[in-house]
Amino acid sequence: MTQPRKEPVQGWFADLVVDNVAIAFDTLRANKLRSSLTILGVVIGVGTVMAMATIVKGIGDQIVRTIEIAGPSTFYVVKVFSQTPINPDRLPAWIRIRPDLSEREATRIKQIPGVQYASIWGQAFGRIEYQGVRTQPGVITGADDGFTEIQGGELTAGRWFARSEITRGSAVVVLHEDYAAKVFGQIDPLGRTVRLSGRPAEVIGIYHPPGNIFAPPGSENVAIIPFRMLDRQFTYDKTNALFIPVKPRDDADVAIVQEEVIVTMRELRALRPGTPNSFDVITQEQVLDVFNKLTGAFFLVMIVLSSVALLVGGIGVMAIMMVSVTNRTREIGVRKAIGATRREIMLQFLIEAATLTGVGGAIGILMGLGLAQLVTAILKVESNVPLGITLIAVAVSVGIGIVFGLLPARRAARLDPIEALRYE
Repeated sequence: MTQPRKEPVQGWFADLVVDNVAIAFDTLRANKLRSSLTILGVVIGVGTVMAMATIVKGIGDQIVRTIEIAGPSTFYVVKVFSQTPINPDRLPAWIRIRPDLSEREATRIKQIPGVQYASIWGQAFGRIEYQGVRTQPGVITGADDGFTEIQGGELTAGRWFARSEITRGSAVVVLHEDYAAKVFGQIDPLGRTVRLSGRPAEVIGIYHPPGNIFAPPGSENVAIIPFRMLDRQFTYDKTNALFIPVKPRDDADVAIVQEEVIVTMRELRALRPGTPNSFDVITQEQVLDVFNKLTGAFFLVMIVLSSVALLVGGIGVMAIMMVSVTNRTREIGVRKAIGATRREIMLQFLIEAATLTGVGGAIGILMGLGLAQLVTAILKVESNVPLGITLIAVAVSVGIGIVFGLLPARRAARLDPIEALRYE
């Protein structure tokens, strides 16, 4: 006597999943408004996580590429290095007693054999104005003709400063090409006089920054002028916006160069052995570490906020599934009467809840990526889809459906078939 062939367990489960997913989508279509409101929390939570992950990753990649432009060995001598903002109007005593950086110190550092480039730079905020047309405030950098040595980019027109212009602090300026276009339009800016925060300067060059430099709106180098012009004509923060970029030679040992710079600075400031340095040295790794700490804290806050939204979404899923179980009590009774087991009923409602939140997660991912693309486009930052975070977001959204759908599914599975058939 031939035994009836048993269907493989895997095939049975796959068919069950497909059937219940189809039932879940039918439920979604039948109750569009209710389902939309239910998954709104999931959409917001997943969307927030995706947007933040994409933006943070994009900015992080840009920071790394910016460091690569200057060279990973480039470091900076500053008056003080702090991971928290310093108010220049209310400096602590230990910062006030530190002398400001000077051109003499930058010149002496440049003479160290292992140093390829060193100069003193300063930054002030200001607008560019020409015949009544003004730009938004941006960074006006006081530097020299070695600006691209650290920042990268190139001149698209004109020239850099002549040595005599650097020495005298002449009123000349190299403009960022975008800002030159804003104030001059189709007019050739070379040789014309603009006003930088009210101070006249002749345009001698147009600067094209590297495409991968991290410069959010308001922090671009809108204009580069000789440092002495900045020092004499502008008021700027000498605690936070005055620094000496130092680039070692390719064949030099960076650690040795850094040590020589520290020794040179201590000699120039006549610091005795055992006396703490009255300046700080910042490496590219420290800059990246500060950035990672800031974005890490910001990302953590966003995760907490999005978790609240996901929790609200999960509670909404549980509530709607409870209503669904009540509304479909008779259907559950019929299924049990024709042989459906408790496990099958439970799986039906778990799969339905997971489908509901899975759809919300998919919508949230698309919305989050769309928002991230918009923000990174405004910031002029290249961003790629973080695949790992995307997979986690999908798993979390489906997992929420399973966790919060468990109680309604157990309730449905435990319904008495006789009572369920009598339910009206």
